[in-house]
Amino acid sequence: MNACDRETATDTLNQANGIIRKKLLFFTVLMFGFGYALVPMYEKFCEVVGINNQRIPVIAENAAEADMSRIIAIELDTNVRGMQWKFKPLQTKVKTHPGELVEVMYEIKNESDHEITGKAIPSYSPRNLDQYLKKIECFCFTVQTLKPDEVKQMPVKFFVDPRLPAGIDTVTISYTFFAQEAS
Repeated sequence: MNACDRETATDTLNQANGIIRKKLLFFTVLMFGFGYALVPMYEKFCEVVGINNQRIPVIAENAAEADMSRIIAIELDTNVRGMQWKFKPLQTKVKTHPGELVEVMYEIKNESDHEITGKAIPSYSPRNLDQYLKKIECFCFTVQTLKPDEVKQMPVKFFVDPRLPAGIDTVTISYTFFAQEAS
């Protein structure tokens, strides 16, 4: 191989390496941008489907901020999809002042002859209630597994933000349990 052929081969190799470097840089920037965009996309997805998984610490000031001049009626609804579970709130309605901590109990029972795992998905009415409903503890944060005929009582602790628009005096909180693969 003469010097001219070696120089041509070196130039070809350098061009190929330059193209590969440009492609690697492009894909690196693209992956970084996609990773950066995942957070707002996840938040938007949760907003669209009505999922609010933020755990909010109990703050002592919340009780002091309660709006005692208003009463909100909260209707509690439950559903089960694709499972042999009985699921119900132990009370179907509660009344509270905005900003006041509320605890309600739910009960689930596996009515099948085998273990079942499920996950509760919340939905709210009016539609934008998730902006004002602050859950501190909820069974919807994790999957639930019940053995045959097992019964579980589960609390939900929350408060309604006092900034809830004045025209809203009745809200509905609904949970639907869906079957999950056991992990």
